[in-house]
Amino acid sequence: QVQFVESGGGLVQPGESLRLSCAASGFTFSSYRLSWVRQAPGKGLEWVSEISREGSITSYADSVKGRFTISRDNAKNTLYLQMNSLKPEDTAVYYCITSGGSPRGQGTQVTVSS
Repeated sequence: QVQFVESGGGLVQPGESLRLSCAASGFTFSSYRLSWVRQAPGKGLEWVSEISREGSITSYADSVKGRFTISRDNAKNTLYLQMNSLKPEDTAVYYCITSGGSPRGQGTQVTVSS
């Protein structure tokens, strides 16, 4: 079955960085566009970023553009999100999904606070 295991979250101060990873299994990883989405406390899911199947095309929400970088390693079935210059409003649980799908994993908590 399709599985996603997100990791790399934590508690950081504003301006610091984190790199999230998502290990996927149960499907042909390289055949799917992939996205990161997040859910802040008390709010709905927010799309963050998407990457094409081969990794050459990326897109970002305006709120993270210029600070976050999405990438993938199809040989390792792994999706990444490099997050720089983190802000308190980035605090959320982050999930990886196949684009258009719904979160299946536990997500990874990112907390940005001084």
